[in-house]
Amino acid sequence: MKNDFQVIVVGGGHAGMEAAYISARMGVRTALISLSREHIGLMPCNPSIGGLGKGHIVYEVSALGGLMPQLCNDTYLQARMLNTSKGPAVQGLRLQIDKYAYKTKAQAVLGATPNLTIIEGMVDGLVVDTTQEKPAVIGVRVKHEGSRVSYAAASIVITAGTFLNGVLHVGTEQTSGGRVGEVAVGGFSNVLHELLGVKLGRLKTGTPPRLRTTSIDYAVLEQQEEQKLEYLYTFDPPVEGVREKMPCFIAHTTKETHDIIAKNIRLSAMYSGNIKGVGPRYCPSIEDKIGRYPDRFSHHVFVEPEGQDIDEIYPAGLSTSLPYDVQLAYIRSIPGFKNAEIVRPGYAVEYDFIQPTILSHALETKNVSGLFFAGQINGTTGYEEAAGQGIVAGINAALKAQGKPPFILDRSESYIGVMIDDLITLGVDEPYRMFTSRAERRLLLRQDNVFARLMPYGYALGTIAQDVYDRMIAEQAIVRRASEYVLRHKQGAAYLALQQLVFDDAVSAAAKAELCKILELETISGRALLQIYAAVRYDGYLQREEAEVGKLKHYANLAIPFDFSYHGIQGLSFELQQKLTRYKPAVIAQAQLIPGMTPAAISLLIYHVRKSLGMIG
Repeated sequence: MKNDFQVIVVGGGHAGMEAAYISARMGVRTALISLSREHIGLMPCNPSIGGLGKGHIVYEVSALGGLMPQLCNDTYLQARMLNTSKGPAVQGLRLQIDKYAYKTKAQAVLGATPNLTIIEGMVDGLVVDTTQEKPAVIGVRVKHEGSRVSYAAASIVITAGTFLNGVLHVGTEQTSGGRVGEVAVGGFSNVLHELLGVKLGRLKTGTPPRLRTTSIDYAVLEQQEEQKLEYLYTFDPPVEGVREKMPCFIAHTTKETHDIIAKNIRLSAMYSGNIKGVGPRYCPSIEDKIGRYPDRFSHHVFVEPEGQDIDEIYPAGLSTSLPYDVQLAYIRSIPGFKNAEIVRPGYAVEYDFIQPTILSHALETKNVSGLFFAGQINGTTGYEEAAGQGIVAGINAALKAQGKPPFILDRSESYIGVMIDDLITLGVDEPYRMFTSRAERRLLLRQDNVFARLMPYGYALGTIAQDVYDRMIAEQAIVRRASEYVLRHKQGAAYLALQQLVFDDAVSAAAKAELCKILELETISGRALLQIYAAVRYDGYLQREEAEVGKLKHYANLAIPFDFSYHGIQGLSFELQQKLTRYKPAVIAQAQLIPGMTPAAISLLIYHVRKSLGMIG
């Protein structure tokens, strides 16, 4: 075997890029093996990154020194903060991306990254050392044109996306492929099955047809209002500021649209029985929407540009596996799309995945040393979820190769920690998508405080530059000083300004000016201002959440007697009593993961378990 690498990453999607990039930045000799150099960094579905919950993950990737946020800065077309009518804990930054510029930039950055080698080929086997008590991967077998080469490494990260036994569906037509125009990977699923001793499952995702930009009547559509933002996903704002480069629009389906789809729904691959895999509940196809909500006669369609110099738009909300002629008919029934031309039809893709319960919190398989998994192969959906797993898998693969302890993110300190904990503990029965509602500690896990929360980890790993880290520390000193001052002077001018703070320029400017005057500062960032606002607005709640986090960590391993009765516990809903009885968690940490469990319910459970054990008189 060729022995040039310490870490090998298989797959060049969003999970693979993050894993390879962060591993190389940690000073580890890394190889990224992709079926096609040209397709590394491709955005095969929606041309956007972020949103509610998803945006939090991208911020966390940024705080750890990852790649995705940097690429977003250089290739965004429009920036919007979602949920601004609500508090900062549940807002989400979402960027419209020039997907072709994104791919080009990704390939350029990866190609120039020290310690990183890109190899084109298909991985069709693993080299495993079985002489130890626990099997360990020590390399991969790669099929190049006309030859097969083996490469050795201490850690292997598999980020296969939708390529394992991938099948594309358009109506009743089925084609082997991982994505349109790209071959599927056959046989590797069997390699994983034999090595891990688990059967792989099937999932499904889909994409809408792409339409020719110049065939759309934009005068009929609703244009999204431009927002003025100071920051994107990186700690420092873009040099030229945040500005809208291309607008997005909104269209609406009609009763005629729904009638066409309902009439032909039997021709959809989802309804014909051709697809066995489970699709994403929270990003359903248009035929799924019509089937689920027959009494609703209009759905939003977000008309998103795919690139500045590309005559192609992405109609988000119209994911489909209907035949081409039906796609064209229902598209043209939508106001503004009367003369629309389909550049590429929508399709569904079905693929193999592993149950992530076989993984540790480091995303390493429990029964095979050195083998890591990240991305859609773990049952997730979305670029952001893939990147979040990719950076954790890449960090841990590098640490493993260096003989160092693993890096684990707790669910109380990060959305990435929430996601990984959900995946490895509960597994998946449908593609997993991140929402802010999945995090029990939303007030603590905000976008505005992400660098204070996680950048120290990136700095310790060597992936955050000294000057950036110093600026973060200086900003946090201002936040602490200002927050303490405002909370001490609860009727002062700064306090009143913060209480009235909404997310428009005038009030934000007034609050900034007032705080700068009081604290004798030249200026204060909008991000720092949000942290101060959150500290004041959520003061009592934050203290309570921090206390609950400490309490849960203290009692996480408190054993729950097998015969413990949940029935009749006052304050615990009947639904939770039933779930706890059915799941029978062995410890408090397992009870916390049961869907519907609230912090209050956990505190109540801790009290009653301790009482039953004689720990409370």
